[in-house]
Amino acid sequence: MKDGVVYNKPDNKVMVKTNGNEIHIICKKESQLDQVVKRMQTPHCALAGYEEWDDSSDKKWILTFLVTDNEYNIEPELN
Repeated sequence: MKDGVVYNKPDNKVMVKTNGNEIHIICKKESQLDQVVKRMQTPHCALAGYEEWDDSSDKKWILTFLVTDNEYNIEPELN
């Protein structure tokens, strides 16, 4: 994937945009979330963010993945 490119067509099931080492995926249905995470997570790509947009019938879910050169280490945030 190229940096700063939006990979969208009207009939896409999900919308995809890249931004540096981030990949943003917008899901139209909540049922898509698990499948997208399952396909995207690799030793070099980790789920970094989740956001719900809108409360109406046009609700969307935004997943942000972080792509790294090395395997990522998930460490808990401590207060």
